[in-house]
Amino acid sequence: MPIRRLPPETVNRIAAGEVVERPASAIKELVDNAIDAGASQIEVEAHGGGLTRILVADNGCGLSAEELPVAIERHATSKLAPDADGLWDLLAIHTMGFRGEALPSIGSVARLSISSRARGAADAHAILVEGGRVGEVMPAAFPGPHGARIEVRDLFYATPARLKFMKSERAESLAITEEIKRQAMAHEAVGFSLDIDGRRILRLPAEQAGPQGRLARLAAVLGRDFQDNAIEIDQTRDGVRLTGFAGLPTYNRGNAAHQYLFVNGRPVRDRLLQGALRAAYADFLARDRHPTAALYVSLETTEVDVNVHPAKAEVRFRDPALVRGLIVGALRHALAGAGHRASTTVAAQALDSIRSQQSPFQAYQPGPSAAGFSAWRDGGWTPPTQRALTLPGLSDVSARVEPAMGPGLGEVVQEAWRSGGFGIDQPTEGYTAAPVFDPVDFPLGAARAQVHETYIVAQTRDGMVIVDQHAAHERLVYERMKAEMEAGGVARQTLLLPEVVDLDPAEAERVIARSEELAALGLVVESFGPGAVLVRETPALLGKTDAAGLVRDIADDLAENGQALALKERLEEVCSTMACHGSVRAGRRLNGAEMNALLREMEATPHSGQCNHGRPTYVELKLADIERLFGRR
Repeated sequence: MPIRRLPPETVNRIAAGEVVERPASAIKELVDNAIDAGASQIEVEAHGGGLTRILVADNGCGLSAEELPVAIERHATSKLAPDADGLWDLLAIHTMGFRGEALPSIGSVARLSISSRARGAADAHAILVEGGRVGEVMPAAFPGPHGARIEVRDLFYATPARLKFMKSERAESLAITEEIKRQAMAHEAVGFSLDIDGRRILRLPAEQAGPQGRLARLAAVLGRDFQDNAIEIDQTRDGVRLTGFAGLPTYNRGNAAHQYLFVNGRPVRDRLLQGALRAAYADFLARDRHPTAALYVSLETTEVDVNVHPAKAEVRFRDPALVRGLIVGALRHALAGAGHRASTTVAAQALDSIRSQQSPFQAYQPGPSAAGFSAWRDGGWTPPTQRALTLPGLSDVSARVEPAMGPGLGEVVQEAWRSGGFGIDQPTEGYTAAPVFDPVDFPLGAARAQVHETYIVAQTRDGMVIVDQHAAHERLVYERMKAEMEAGGVARQTLLLPEVVDLDPAEAERVIARSEELAALGLVVESFGPGAVLVRETPALLGKTDAAGLVRDIADDLAENGQALALKERLEEVCSTMACHGSVRAGRRLNGAEMNALLREMEATPHSGQCNHGRPTYVELKLADIERLFGRR
């Protein structure tokens, strides 16, 4: 079979299939060009799912009459230039686009019209491309002082076979909306508008550049509840900076659709993000729940390769382990800093349930709510004394609990509680008595009652808090167990007969490379020839376990996420189960001192706002909300 040279038109259409997969990808390329042109406002219109008509208008620098015919030539771009030595460095890319393929690719499979007025020019000009055939540059009308208007009609009319693979108009419209949202989240200083089939879909005004403007933009795209439940991230490691916002564990979703990663301002899809988020939230969420996050990675262009995919939707980091470790570490640090804060305490959901005459404490469904007592942390509240605010009750043995796992509660604090001083020493001669601190001023308030031997009702200065005693104490015991395990290490059990696990050679190599990390978690492995791993010791916490299955799960995690999550998750699952059985059970009657002790320890324990499965441990109702229920305001 002879070798033939393909005609330019066929070459262009083949290349267009890589760049323009669907209408949303065509819009992405055009929006990238508008952002590179310095636009502060971008308007997008689409009809028929983008297959009938697409319009992208911007107020960027525009194109001159001389630049228009060059702009539609393949691999012609203004975004790359040779350095002083005449070399073209594909790692020194500071723009969204750089390949010079978008406009000629679109023009080869559709009817493309470009009208533009360059900044400072008096006249506007236009050019038309139909199925790869280029027309003449001609004068045109243009509504603004400068910018460009790019109109695409009958997308893929020149490649009818591609049309058969398009989804429904609704599906394509949803993909367009999602693409514009991602672009808007990446560039908060740019205003965006989107109309589909004449209907207004998005109106996003330009925000101030910076964290506050970015959070406002994220709230406009992801919902106001994300803003109320977001934790700010800002960490730097070895020249790589991670910023953005992540949702509290109790503000979670049923899928990973609300997880976004941006690298140097470019929206990308990367499995690294999902693996890092799973590792960071593994301690707080069940496997079928997913956190929400919008994370922005900034690093030198020489440390990331964006030229690995024609659509520029994927990137490759020079040091992926560094980026992954930064994401996990920054998220865990932020979650620890959130303390006992829950996702605004799901108060709105409870109130809605009350209004609909349903119990507000049925099976929890994560949802929006008003700001809760967690704002205490941001308000600078400090306890009246540096003494540990613990009370009698928590270290007592419950109906079903193993031996006490932490230090007892102080006799001094117990006596102070009984005397009304609540941790403040009684005055002696020559000293002025310190004012008595009212427990209702604590973030979780003062316990007033126990309902159905399951829920603690506490009064705060401006409302009330309802605590699930079993879920709350389960978290406290779990955190205590984790701290003890980290301090003393994971106990191991030696296998009487070491077990040989057969793996793919690449998988075995990845597992052996992490042998030190696995040994710290109680799993001792060593190489047993190519494609095999020998297991000598396993974590004692796991008891009799399937060592081969565990190693294979670890190998899968290393291949997919670069981390040995399976072993850590199994250890945490055992600790969680032990904490569940060792916590104050629902149905156990507590006295006032025990209830207040539980509240105080919750305030001092990180992550106590949610149980081990991501459900909230308390609900806070503001007094104003309660009064509205009874029509008092």
